[in-house]
Amino acid sequence: RELVLRIAQETGWGYTRILGELKKLGIDYVSRQTVVNILKEAGYEPGPKRGAGTWDEFLKIHAETLWQCDFFSKRTMSRFGFPQLFAMVFINVASRRVWVSPATRNPTEVWVEEQARAFRDYAKAADVKVATVSRDNDQIYKQGFDRVMNESGVAVKRLAYRAPNTHAFVERFIQSLQVECLNHFLVFGEKHLDYLIREYVEHYHTERPHQGLGNRPIGERAPPPADAPAVDLAGVERRTRLGGLLSHYVRAA
Repeated sequence: RELVLRIAQETGWGYTRILGELKKLGIDYVSRQTVVNILKEAGYEPGPKRGAGTWDEFLKIHAETLWQCDFFSKRTMSRFGFPQLFAMVFINVASRRVWVSPATRNPTEVWVEEQARAFRDYAKAADVKVATVSRDNDQIYKQGFDRVMNESGVAVKRLAYRAPNTHAFVERFIQSLQVECLNHFLVFGEKHLDYLIREYVEHYHTERPHQGLGNRPIGERAPPPADAPAVDLAGVERRTRLGGLLSHYVRAA
């Protein structure tokens, strides 16, 4: 009984598949009806799980090739007031790698299509896989964004309305970018904002530990070997970006 329920809980399989797994394990004395009864008594449907599953399951299955996309904005200073600049962010769910567009004052449909193509070209040049891009239902996307993605063989998954936490990865990155970097600056135009973003993205990709990756930088998943020499505290150096706002530490060469 315990094994039947464990398999049902972990996989969502129906009684037929569970029965097959039991037989494969050498448990051939359990009948089909017994498996059905165990599932029903525990509140499980004896048939296999139907439909697309939960959002967490979708993320787990597609994480390696799933990218989330969103916009963010930053108020700037100019001779003509305080215009708002906009940029797009794409983030891979598994690796946390990001691509951020150049900023613009006017995110038109044509501009959005251009950024979709630029992201596609980045993915090709970097040899990263993109099978699905998820986005919200903001009217700024219109049809051009989806068309560019579809022409590249990328599926676009539109999020359900009022569905919290379905875009948590890209929203978290935008929050980190703002709190750790942009909120500390008065920004003077597109070039200034693009520079700040480039510096932060480089820091994010190569220097900053990530909790979701075991507190390792992106691309550095393995911890130091057990026989690694002890750290010489006198040989630890602080390195900075943006006037000391962004910091990380390295062993001196």
